[in-house]
Amino acid sequence: MSAVEAGGIFHRARGRTLDAFSAEKEREWKGPFYFIQGADPQFGLMKAWSVGDCDGGGDEWGQEIRLTEQAVQAINKLNPKPKFFVLCGDLVHAMPGMPWRKEQTEDLQRVLKDVDREIPLVFVSGNHDIGNVPTAESIAEFCQTWGDDYFSFWVGGVLFLVLNSQFFYDASRCPALKQAQDQWLDEQLSIAGERKCQHAIVFQHIPLFLQSLDEEDDYFNLSKSVRQEMADKLTEAGIKAVFSGHYHRNAGGIYQDLDMVVSSAIGCQLGKDTHGLRVVVVTTEKIVHRYYSLDELSERGIEDDLMGLMKKK
Repeated sequence: MSAVEAGGIFHRARGRTLDAFSAEKEREWKGPFYFIQGADPQFGLMKAWSVGDCDGGGDEWGQEIRLTEQAVQAINKLNPKPKFFVLCGDLVHAMPGMPWRKEQTEDLQRVLKDVDREIPLVFVSGNHDIGNVPTAESIAEFCQTWGDDYFSFWVGGVLFLVLNSQFFYDASRCPALKQAQDQWLDEQLSIAGERKCQHAIVFQHIPLFLQSLDEEDDYFNLSKSVRQEMADKLTEAGIKAVFSGHYHRNAGGIYQDLDMVVSSAIGCQLGKDTHGLRVVVVTTEKIVHRYYSLDELSERGIEDDLMGLMKKK
């Protein structure tokens, strides 16, 4: 089932941009704003993790449905409304071609169509969405269901880049597609590098690193050679922050002027963090973010100090 069939309200990225925002109208800085970042609703992982069968045990996802419903309700209550809600990958647990993928996708789309229609959704591809080693077919399926696997958009003078991080992990089965993203990214970074935007921010699923650029290679980060090249390329272009998921724990670190932000999951927790969302405030000078548990955001909303940042011109 496509996103349109799920309710017709998802603004899917097409033509490497997001039609929810007008590039012409949004290129000018208009003052502080905020958005919500979530990651890894991953319908099916909680059951699979609990039974110790992450390859075939995800035949239930009632818990993830309830948690994502809570996330949607919390976001809908916020005032003022966030500019958008970005989901940084692993939308469902079932890999391409695996059992329950269709059912998990339909249930997630059903929950997400309750997001306030004035809050656009931004979808990022994760390894479970297109496969650890993606193919042209798995990426085409994602694009049909959720929209482009990489694209850019403008909001309030800020340039946002959504990347397919599986290309950085293993593009051996689709090298031409990786090459196309690399060329596109260089073009986008040239815009940021000329400082034609107030800030430039990246969304991707796999973090460049979890704590520091020189950490050891791990399932949850990119290899040293790739992360070094990417980090240098992004910092040279003036990218301020990279927001990711994948780790199912909160983490992150600084490389030069680049803030690598790793947000824990809406769904299954692999550490001691809570199911939650990240509030990101973009001001004239900086990007300020804070992770909230779903209960905190539902019950108390955004704290006064963050709200105050949005009142400063």
